[in-house]
Amino acid sequence: MYRFLLTPRWFGINVFVLLAIPFCIFMGSWQLSRFEDRMTASRDAEQQVTTDAREAARPLAELLPVDQVTSGKQATATGRYDKQLLVPDRQLGDREGYYVLTLLRTDSGKALPVVRGWLPGTPDPAKAPAAPKGEVTVTGALQASETPGDNGVSAQGGLPAGQTAAISAASLINLVPYGVYDAWVTLNTGDSGMKAVPATAPADSGLDLKAFQNLGYTGEWFVFAGFVVFMWFRLLRREVEFIRDAELGILPDDEQQERDPVQAVTTT
Repeated sequence: MYRFLLTPRWFGINVFVLLAIPFCIFMGSWQLSRFEDRMTASRDAEQQVTTDAREAARPLAELLPVDQVTSGKQATATGRYDKQLLVPDRQLGDREGYYVLTLLRTDSGKALPVVRGWLPGTPDPAKAPAAPKGEVTVTGALQASETPGDNGVSAQGGLPAGQTAAISAASLINLVPYGVYDAWVTLNTGDSGMKAVPATAPADSGLDLKAFQNLGYTGEWFVFAGFVVFMWFRLLRREVEFIRDAELGILPDDEQQERDPVQAVTTT
């Protein structure tokens, strides 16, 4: 009864199934490994933030440009505080508030954005402590410029004067007549009684949407493999039922003639 498996049509079906199943399993396993790699990178990045906080601070120039390695490292810079801005819609714990961001003019002529601390409530210039006068040396965790829309960073425009949605050189450079470093620092200790803003892990090192896309693709590939097996058994069962019906002579003549001639021979 199963001699039909040797016909050209079924030979092609069998070859396709034998190739498709390992391919789907391989692709599913690869996507799963990508998800596991991102999980490992996320754990390592969180641990690195804690490790970096205990390291000795290094001059800002030695850590630029900011990348996966230098993000979160302790940096130090000397200069004079200049323009101050407020960054709204920033959470600390479960409370809403805003950052107090002050540009530090360094000897290079460029300014380093420094988050001096966090305050609760809506942005209020009257409540934001003024920056210290004279030359100061700051120490804190180095961070990469933010991109609006990522990691909860607001992309809203039309903010009141004295506010900025993202801590980004691209946006800050339009507010001052001098250059701005493509990086920023969050102080280890909040200035003037403000709460310090914790450093965050580098971009693309956490369990973001891409990581869960890998997990979703893993499931899809394994489902495809199961579907291939299901369809093979479904076709096999249908073929066997047809042969049995043909042997019993209960198939219409026109349907019998439409079958593959080679297949018809196997039913005799």
